[in-house]
Amino acid sequence: MSHTLAELAGLTATEFTGDGSCVVETVADIATAEAGSIAFISDLKYRKYLSETAASALIISPELQAECHLPAIITAEPRLVYARIANILFPAETYAAGISPHAHIADSATVSATACIEAGAVIADKAVIGDNSYIGACAVIEHHASIGSNTVIHASVTVGHHCSVGDDSILHSGAVLGADGFGFVRDGSHNIKIPQAGAVRVGNDVEIGACTSIDRGALEDTVICDGVKLDNQIQVAHSVHIGANTIISAATAIAGSTRIGENCMIGGCTGIREHIEIADNVMITARTLVTHSITRPGSSYSSSTPMDETASWRKNSARFRQLDKMARRITELEKQLKKLTAASDNAK
Repeated sequence: MSHTLAELAGLTATEFTGDGSCVVETVADIATAEAGSIAFISDLKYRKYLSETAASALIISPELQAECHLPAIITAEPRLVYARIANILFPAETYAAGISPHAHIADSATVSATACIEAGAVIADKAVIGDNSYIGACAVIEHHASIGSNTVIHASVTVGHHCSVGDDSILHSGAVLGADGFGFVRDGSHNIKIPQAGAVRVGNDVEIGACTSIDRGALEDTVICDGVKLDNQIQVAHSVHIGANTIISAATAIAGSTRIGENCMIGGCTGIREHIEIADNVMITARTLVTHSITRPGSSYSSSTPMDETASWRKNSARFRQLDKMARRITELEKQLKKLTAASDNAK
């Protein structure tokens, strides 16, 4: 789907300079862009591409306008406008209503006449599929589960029994909602499984990445609030609560009964222990291990060790193992210094 630059500016409520009739067909990275594409610069370190890029048009901030020789949209938020233009040029896929003859629909299930159900999908007893929703090939919606309106369930997703997904949400292939939480109690040398009696409740406008697992609650439901975005291969354990509009990157693991606030940003490979609380608007950088509650809203935390040259890393790693001994020696030296200082004062 192509648009002129003037049309894109109008659709995004922005201003443009240069040839408004310039036709834009796609978006591209500014370093590799070709004719017919539009690219953006949000970081001034890429300004060198202003004179090198083969893009037909750009999205830039006002401070770069004087250097730009191409037709351009001028905005204080180039990345945001780029995202809006990308959605205009590549609108979400639409699906024709209908049920494949190779789908398996229980007689007691309720499926909207405007929904699309692909081959191999299973809609179990008392499950509900809302208006204009899409259930991909081999997806399984278990008994008493519900899917809202305009929601996309991609191929091979499982939504467990009594779990619910709201409106306008997307679940990517391989996602599992409602697996049993990891709950066991030792009885001597035997592990007794604790039944997981809760469900998973997913709100509206939520996106859940490929192969992400969200366990059902042990007693209270696991809750994913409106606007949450979860990347691929995330583990959300039983009875976790994730507040509205929080974004979590790939390979993060969240242990049971943890509560994460609204508008948080959590980097990839983060580990979050069980039974803690994280306040609203908190940022946690990649590979951080969160071992206790974060109570200050808007704070930022990190704990991973940055990359270093191997030789230097080995030396620092060896010294890290000596920190306890060093701390004890420093404490002892401080005691001795205090005694010497006291003796000196008494002698005066």
